[in-house]
Amino acid sequence: MVTFDQLMLPLMKALVNLGGSGSIDEIYEEVVELENFDEETLAVLHNPEKSSQTEVGYRLAWARTYLKKAGYLENSSRGVWALTDKAKQADEIDSREIVSYVRSIDRTPRAGAQDLSDPATAIEESPEEMLAWRERLHHILIEEMSPDAFERLTQRLLRESGFIHVEVTGRTGDGGIDGKGIARLNGLMSFHIAFQCKKYKGSVGAPEIRDFRGATVGRADRGMFITTGSFTKAAIEEANRDGAAPIDLVDGDQLADKLKELALGINTELVEKVTVQPDWFLSL
Repeated sequence: MVTFDQLMLPLMKALVNLGGSGSIDEIYEEVVELENFDEETLAVLHNPEKSSQTEVGYRLAWARTYLKKAGYLENSSRGVWALTDKAKQADEIDSREIVSYVRSIDRTPRAGAQDLSDPATAIEESPEEMLAWRERLHHILIEEMSPDAFERLTQRLLRESGFIHVEVTGRTGDGGIDGKGIARLNGLMSFHIAFQCKKYKGSVGAPEIRDFRGATVGRADRGMFITTGSFTKAAIEEANRDGAAPIDLVDGDQLADKLKELALGINTELVEKVTVQPDWFLSL
């Protein structure tokens, strides 16, 4: 398994290929393509008991953090990451120098040895700490919420996202279809969707996508597969296979982001920061 510093250059190349900016998912898929990671590597979860985040995704999060602190990346509140002018002007980067620089500006390094194979020893404000709420949410969805409640959550999520006539049809012999609804575009166009929502700790593979697509034939214009887990590379390719009805995929991280955006069971608190400006007073 590559270390997070070894993913810095592929990450920047991925952003170049994406036109200079991209979402976390777009960056992930592009890096996977560039590095040609195999299914076995991509199936490894960072902490199976707490999160659906893959080890590759976890280390990419660290690579983004370091590159941002070093001035090569910036990100918006909508989760889009982009190359800065500094990155665009750089002919090449030295990941070791970036690691050394970021650690030098950190004022509260963790005690003990700092092994690049374990990013958690690097700096105080880690991606793992920033994503702690995701782990708590993952535990609730997987361990505490019943399958019926998860289906109702999906129904609410789709309704809040603008879908209409959303119904849960699970356990009625619909061949894997847990519900259906209608998506409306600008109030003028609409299409019928069938969805499947599954509580998984691991990864959903291509066979599950093929089975679900088969169940949607003749029943919906397109399908949506929502899971608390992740999707294998083969599953993503199957969902977007040419000549087949498209299947939209929503993994655990995307589900968490959407619940946070819609404030469904997740509250975001903004902490007020008060700063005294001496120059203002002394200029009077």
